[in-house]
Amino acid sequence: MLVDGVAMIGVDILKQIVNPWYEALQNPVEAQQRILKNLLEGYAKTLYGKKHSVTEVEDASTFRTNVPKINYAGLQPYFEQVKAGNHSVILSEPPLCWVMTRGSTGTAKVLPVTKTHIEQIFLCGARAITNYAYRKKSLEVLTGKILNLNFPSAVTTKEVGGQEITYGYSSGTYAKLNPMLNQVSLLPRQEEIDALGPGITRSDWEKRFELVYQRALNQPVVATIGVTPVIMSFARYVKRRHGKKPKDLWNFKVLVCTSVRKIQFKYGPVLRKYFGEVPIVEMYSATEGAFAQQLDDLPYISPNYDTYYFEVETGKGVKMLHELKRGEWGRLIISSCLFPRYDIGDMIEAMGKNYFRVFGRAKTLTILEHRLYRLLFGKFL
Repeated sequence: MLVDGVAMIGVDILKQIVNPWYEALQNPVEAQQRILKNLLEGYAKTLYGKKHSVTEVEDASTFRTNVPKINYAGLQPYFEQVKAGNHSVILSEPPLCWVMTRGSTGTAKVLPVTKTHIEQIFLCGARAITNYAYRKKSLEVLTGKILNLNFPSAVTTKEVGGQEITYGYSSGTYAKLNPMLNQVSLLPRQEEIDALGPGITRSDWEKRFELVYQRALNQPVVATIGVTPVIMSFARYVKRRHGKKPKDLWNFKVLVCTSVRKIQFKYGPVLRKYFGEVPIVEMYSATEGAFAQQLDDLPYISPNYDTYYFEVETGKGVKMLHELKRGEWGRLIISSCLFPRYDIGDMIEAMGKNYFRVFGRAKTLTILEHRLYRLLFGKFL
């Protein structure tokens, strides 16, 4: 633990970063009311918002009544108009860039993202690691290097609004735009990752993994942040190609893992086999936002109530996320600076006291499996 004066000043700064999140968790009702008010001001600037009378919304119930939920397919006609130069049809500000998803659960999605959205990604996306550093009262995890295992940010070029726009995967784009990570901490820099090309075949990933290995060798690497299966694939590549596990080469302080379900239970044991007995901090993030992250040592996530507005479609109707009692679950609906009442396609369950777990995609089989799980083991949960 770092205990000198400089370190303690740093810990105080970390406290300032995480405090808005802590305060929102203490009073989610007030935080969500405030966020809804802020979001409505943005939606009122859009044709979509005006169509659904967001200026007349005064509470959560009216919001649900006036504004229907919408999914990615429903957004496509609006995105076509954004591409033609009419961003205000659905966005409250012009897009800063376009990004694409990995397509791990289907066809890759391509979305416009704004300056405000990017700023929120940076702020909330940093909370997992800054919260961990603050809890441990140590700056070590923030002063070392972080392995860059992100996807390429330059993949394809399309005409958008009369001009050629190059875009790529959201993880690489966000890493490239984040000046703190890309310029100071990430090994290698995102530009080096992009220079290897846009492919995501096995050979493409092996080229990236070798670049990461060579750049990070003999460097003070303390963490990696990113898509959990990619982190695991990198570890296996290093062992297969170089005969050593990452834990033999670097002194990891924390792994920040995202983008899949059951991180702690399904992936955790395998990750520790390669990276050592290192804490694993879970994040719930997507191209559309950085929505929640692990608060403490419990293997659950806690929402960013101070940035996004959360509803859940349950078997008994739509409720606010913070209203769910332990064991209640349903389909998550998120309102952000980008879109109102966005059906992201994930299922979430309350574990009590603002702890949650996202247990799968909103598919029939997932729901049936969960019903069976609750039936067999509900009394023990």
